Amino acid sequence: MGKIQMGPQTLVYPMPAMLVGANVDGRPNFMAVAWGGIACGEPPMLSAAIRHVRHTLKGIHQNLTFSANIPSIHQSKQVDYCGIVSGSKANKVEACHFKVFYGKLGNAPLIEQCPVNLECRVVHILDLGSHSLVIGKIEETHVSEDCLTNGKPDVAKIKPLTYVTSPAAHYQGLGEIIAKAYSVGRELA
Repeated sequence: MGKIQMGPQTLVYPMPAMLVGANVDGRPNFMAVAWGGIACGEPPMLSAAIRHVRHTLKGIHQNLTFSANIPSIHQSKQVDYCGIVSGSKANKVEACHFKVFYGKLGNAPLIEQCPVNLECRVVHILDLGSHSLVIGKIEETHVSEDCLTNGKPDVAKIKPLTYVTSPAAHYQGLGEIIAKAYSVGRELA
């Protein structure tokens, strides 16, 4: 099988579709982020790459807190809107009919309709070039009751939305289960 060199690319699949929230000048705002994920286990931390010009980044700098709201596959329209419209020009909470609540940190806006919400306190903001990499310590996690099985988050009920970059440029749910983790690899031992 031949390989084609394509130069440096951001081809990691799938990319999580997250709605990162921050209060900007006292008003809740959310933006779509695909370049993010878990950054550390102990203590639990999350990363989000955000372009320097983004309105939400202004709020993250103001408060040093933010939220990562994990949308379900049923929220693709709201996620896309939050990615193509600036909070400096529109009230995204109103347009998307988000029910906003605040948790432990008190100033990181969370979206009630999202099945999973993570409250984060900023630990680092790194200037990487076109983006700032925001690293936040996860201070609290909220999961919708109907997305739990035996008291634990159930990905089959959460139905997280993912983003696939161009040329496809679309939103997608998770696919079929392939194998049991921490188990299937034992067949090679």
